Amino acid sequence: MAKLSDRAAGAVGSVGEYLAEQRRHAQLSLRQLSDLAGVSNPYLSQIERGLRKPSADVLQQLAKALRISAETLYVRAGILDPDDDADGGRQGTGVVDAVLLDPALTERQKRVLLDVYTSFVRENSPEEPPAKKPTARKRSTE
Repeated sequence: MAKLSDRAAGAVGSVGEYLAEQRRHAQLSLRQLSDLAGVSNPYLSQIERGLRKPSADVLQQLAKALRISAETLYVRAGILDPDDDADGGRQGTGVVDAVLLDPALTERQKRVLLDVYTSFVRENSPEEPPAKKPTARKRSTE
């Protein structure tokens, strides 16, 4: 097998460690998660040990099965730049990471907090000014 670059190998290990941690938090066995995500048990084991680099599709399946953010997995796998969001702007990854890594929160609470945070960020982001509408003049009845 061809060697991965040091950066890619670090990302693979990071995503594998993170997946294993999330699986343990969800109290799932390796076999249970592989069944839920639709990936083979040996392949998932290799991902968790940092031997394989999963595709974006596999990461999405795993995120859905674990009920966590696929974007976080993409960042950890080196697929997405952690400093950019989908719109090309700066993202509050510190907030997202803090929420996702907080062991005091349930997965449902994490999702709700991140949904609220995302909606606030979207609401406060600068938007294009609305196009000026021509004002209608009131007809004089006199």
